[in-house]
Amino acid sequence: MQTLQPDIPKRGMPVTIVTGFLGSGKTTLLNQILKNRQDLKVAVLVNEFGDINIDGQLLIDIEDGMVELSNGCICCTINDGLVDAVYNVLERSERIDYMVIETTGIADPLPIALTFLGTELKHLTRLDSILTVIDAETFTSEHFQSEAALSQVEYGDIVLLNKTDLVPEKQVEELEEYLRKKKSKARILRSQYGEVPLPLILDVDLAPTSVYQQVEKEDEIHEHEHHEHHNHEHHEHEHHHHHSDHLANDGFISVSFQSDRRFDLDKFTYFLDKVMPNDVFRAKGVLSFTSQDLRFIFQLSGKRYELAYDHRQKPAGNQLVLIGRNLDGISLQQQLQECLV
Repeated sequence: MQTLQPDIPKRGMPVTIVTGFLGSGKTTLLNQILKNRQDLKVAVLVNEFGDINIDGQLLIDIEDGMVELSNGCICCTINDGLVDAVYNVLERSERIDYMVIETTGIADPLPIALTFLGTELKHLTRLDSILTVIDAETFTSEHFQSEAALSQVEYGDIVLLNKTDLVPEKQVEELEEYLRKKKSKARILRSQYGEVPLPLILDVDLAPTSVYQQVEKEDEIHEHEHHEHHNHEHHEHEHHHHHSDHLANDGFISVSFQSDRRFDLDKFTYFLDKVMPNDVFRAKGVLSFTSQDLRFIFQLSGKRYELAYDHRQKPAGNQLVLIGRNLDGISLQQQLQECLV
C-alpha cells in the first residue's frame, strides 16, 4: 500500500473522525489502518459509551501510549477532555503524523469536528474528513430511528459501505443510490472487514470546513452555554456519561458487566439466543468460559454474533458491554450473573 507523507509543518496534524452506527465496523477499520500504515505514526483516540474500554482492548498491538481512551460521549459538548487528549498527543517527543478518532456508535460527529475548528486546536491540527462506516446488511433509510445515525450520514465526507459480502449486489447498489441522493458530494466506497486502500481515506482533505463553521456560527450561543455548563459540572478528570439531547432522544443506554469468574458456555449461549432482549443493538466484550483455556473476543451486532479466540496471554474473567434502548440494567446483570460458574 502507498505510504502517506502528510505535510505536517505547513498544515498541522491531519485528523480523521471515524464515525458510524453501533456495530458498523469502526474498530475493524481502525485495525486495518494500523496494520497498513507502514512508516506513518498514527495516534488513535477511542471514545466509548460505557464504563469498560472494550474497543481499546480490541485494537491490534501498537506502540505503548499510542492509544488514548476517554469514556462517556465526547460528542455531547466541545469537550475539554478531547482537547486535553489531543494536546497530550501533540506534546509527545516522538513525531506523530496522523490522528484518527473513533467515536461511539451513537455519537453526532459534528460537535467533534467543531472542537477542532472552534478551539485553539484549529492552529495545530487540520480536520481532514469525517468518515462514516455503514453496515450494508443492517442499514435502513430510517437510520434506526436515531438522530445520531442520521447525523453520521449527513456529515460524512467519506461513506464506507462495510460488510458488502453479507448482502446481495442489488441491495448494495440500492444503498449506494440512496446515499448518492442523500450525499451527492460524499466519496462512497465499498469494503469487507474494513479493508480499503489508505490513500482513499487518509490525507484526502475532504472536510468542508466552511460548512461546519457556518453551523458553528448558527449554534454559537447554544454551544457557549453548553460549554460553560459542562466546564462547571465536570472540571475534574472523572468518567461521566454525558447526556446530550441526541442521547435522550435516541434513548440509548449501556449496561456493563464484569466478573473474575468464567461463564458456562451453554448458559451464556442460551442467554444470547433466548433471554437477551431484542432492544440490545450491540454488545462487545472479552470473555472466558470454563471449557476453554483461551479467552474470546465477543462481538454482537443486531442478531448476529461471533466469538473469536483471543491469543493474548491475559487473565481469565469477563468484561462485557451491552448497548440498546429501554434496557433493564439490573435484570441484565442478574441474568449474566446466572451464566457464571
